[in-house]
Amino acid sequence: MNYMRSFLPWIAFAVVSSGGWQWGAVAGLVAGAGLLIKDRKAGVTGDSLVLESSTACYFAALTALAFALPDSGLQHYGGAMSLGWLALTAWVTLAVGRPFTTGIAKRQAPPAVWNTPVFRRINVVITSVWAAAFTATAAGLALVSAEGLGSGVSVPLQVAGFALPALFTARYPERARARFMQEAR
Repeated sequence: MNYMRSFLPWIAFAVVSSGGWQWGAVAGLVAGAGLLIKDRKAGVTGDSLVLESSTACYFAALTALAFALPDSGLQHYGGAMSLGWLALTAWVTLAVGRPFTTGIAKRQAPPAVWNTPVFRRINVVITSVWAAAFTATAAGLALVSAEGLGSGVSVPLQVAGFALPALFTARYPERARARFMQEAR
């Protein structure tokens, strides 16, 4: 569940945004930069911090935008923009052959497995699931915002958008390894 730690800035943004999107953006930036700094000081390599780096960049840009244009209509699409950014990050890491989950998985897996086909495949699949979930959730949140459906619809959508891929992430690697071992016999 180390994956969920990477989403703390996004959760901070969602919670604090009820007090204003500017403050939600600041909360996301502070949480994102804090995680990034803490991990770098702990010796975590940059390739393991793709999501954290992307998060800090997003919240720096959003903070600047939110304070420069505090009355922008974009404030109503904060959730959709956030999930859209996460989707973009995930899809780009897949496109360049460096799934963002690989760095996170390397924190838990022994170095001996990092270059194995099964480790790489597991991370492609998991990142693909997160990318699809981020994309679907961003689209859903954009629709919820456009239709003015409110938090009664957006909150469960966001919870599902994180919970479902998190459950998949927790269960899939062991099933994939077991299937790989069975096929290897």
